[in-house]
Amino acid sequence: MSLDDKATKPHDRLSEALAADMDAVNGLIRDRMASEHAPRIPEVTAHLVEAGGKRLRPMLTLAAARLCGYDGPYHVHLAATVEFIHTATLLHDDVVDESAQRRGRPTANLLWDNKSSVLVGDYLFARSFQLMTETNNMRVLSILSNASAVIAEGEVLQLTAAQDLRTSEEIYLKVIRGKTAALFSAATEVGGVIAGAPEAQVRALFDYGDALGIAFQMVDDLLDYSGAADSIGKNVGDDFRERKLTLPVIKAVAKADAEERDFWRRVIEKGDQKDGDLEQALALMAKHGTLNATRDEALAWAAKARTALSALPNHPLREMLDDLADYVVARVR
Repeated sequence: MSLDDKATKPHDRLSEALAADMDAVNGLIRDRMASEHAPRIPEVTAHLVEAGGKRLRPMLTLAAARLCGYDGPYHVHLAATVEFIHTATLLHDDVVDESAQRRGRPTANLLWDNKSSVLVGDYLFARSFQLMTETNNMRVLSILSNASAVIAEGEVLQLTAAQDLRTSEEIYLKVIRGKTAALFSAATEVGGVIAGAPEAQVRALFDYGDALGIAFQMVDDLLDYSGAADSIGKNVGDDFRERKLTLPVIKAVAKADAEERDFWRRVIEKGDQKDGDLEQALALMAKHGTLNATRDEALAWAAKARTALSALPNHPLREMLDDLADYVVARVR
């Protein structure tokens, strides 16, 4: 599919199908990110929330709920909760990573400062818990609060594993399942729960979100080495410069000879990077086929996401979710 043709983009079709619900979500977000006493909060939040993000995660919640026949009001609360959790993690991530660009714009920590980003992120986490309790559903509270803990755990695991050449593919999967897939799977799962869907459908929604999130993050990690800066919203090679051990590098390290391992130890573990090192890293990944191998794994996870949907009711939204799984990996086909 062409990524330039808006009519082919599943998230645009989802947005159109869920337009009324998304209007309600956006209104709730604007209302709850306000602060009477701390104007810095809506300033920082609006910079990120209104930066042109696709609102994919809240749309997953809305789509899951509607797909399962929900006609109540609380899918809107849950979708806003998911977006607040996501925005809070982005604010914190940019501080941890010392990032200067997000979605093609300067990060909040660059425009304001690290303290503002951390504290506003904390505020959004608090708001998210307020929103989820308003549903009066202990199961969705359990799912989303657990996801918040798993996300934080994944970030800490990444912090300790990111520059350790002993980091395995198994640990990498734990990291991305925490930092990315946990919120995808929670977003879809709570949609089914609030709709009172049968357990088999709730499980299918969880499996779909989990696999979609893993594919999504693998593609993101792959594009850091093979994408165009203007299309990925950050500079190519940022993960390399930040010494992150993502899957393409982990696979290259596993196949490295002694000389290659010394290179990876210097640039990743020691952080001694010089001109030409990124090009050398790319050459080693090409030599061992690790970019293609990462691509194949992302495609396999997208296929798992699509398979999970078979347990869900026949519905136009199900077709859109199926197409979305394909779209997530379309950039690396």
